[in-house]
Amino acid sequence: MRKTILIALMATVTFMASSQTFIRLSVGGNSMTATLADNEATRELAALLEKGDITIRMSDYGGFEKVGALPQSFSAADTRITTVPGDIMLYMGNQMVIFYGSNTWSYTPLGKIDGATAETIRKFLGNGDITLTLSLDPTTAVETVGQD
Repeated sequence: MRKTILIALMATVTFMASSQTFIRLSVGGNSMTATLADNEATRELAALLEKGDITIRMSDYGGFEKVGALPQSFSAADTRITTVPGDIMLYMGNQMVIFYGSNTWSYTPLGKIDGATAETIRKFLGNGDITLTLSLDPTTAVETVGQD
């Protein structure tokens, strides 16, 4: 019985760890990490990032976000959401939006910038147009759980 519970617990921990995917966002010489949401769009994004980095040209919009075209469309599952600074959303299936303010609209969540405040995000993203590079973060790798 104990062995069965231990195996089930190890499987749960492995599943939970493997569902966490992290990406690195880079602008100029600065970078931040983000934790991806668990949905079809982010699985497609992660699969694309496994092939290499993605570069997105982003512009300010509305005084609360940066938006830019992704290299392809992703599966959208839009719901009405009120965003907060640090949210990363998919808009219209092929646009990435990073929020440094707040907005209420229909988006598909892509993720959230880790540990950032509105101020640090604004500083990171800067004013005007930027070139953002997305890459898989090395912390995404899941270590193998062995049986003791």
